Amino acid sequence: MAREFSRTARVGQQLQRDIAVILQREVKDPRVSMVTVSDVEVSRDLAYAKVFVTFLQDDGEQVKAGLKVLNEAAGFIRSLLGKRLRARVVPQLRFVHDPSLNEGIRMARLVDQARARDRDDVDNDVSDDNDDNNEG
Repeated sequence: MAREFSRTARVGQQLQRDIAVILQREVKDPRVSMVTVSDVEVSRDLAYAKVFVTFLQDDGEQVKAGLKVLNEAAGFIRSLLGKRLRARVVPQLRFVHDPSLNEGIRMARLVDQARARDRDDVDNDVSDDNDDNNEG
């Protein structure tokens, strides 16, 4: 019977959960407030992990500062992971900005705006038809 998930996927999910908790509870730097771990990609040999994060403020400078802090704290985070994980190897961490969440929010706003414009156009067409019928 084949496994449903590969080992790298399971390790990635565990790392995602543990890193999120560590960032929430252990990292006290104000430049890293309100950060979300959206995904973790682990190499096949489990030696390296790319951690995708999103920030509440999507300002370019704040994102760069937050990534710099996270990458500088990667050793500290890795040491805390070593205490939590039951693994022989704790992967080297590299933090990368994941713009997909903010891009999804932007796309949802655009869809909402388009739907609102369509509703307004339909409402205006209906009221124009009613005005034409009342004049006759």
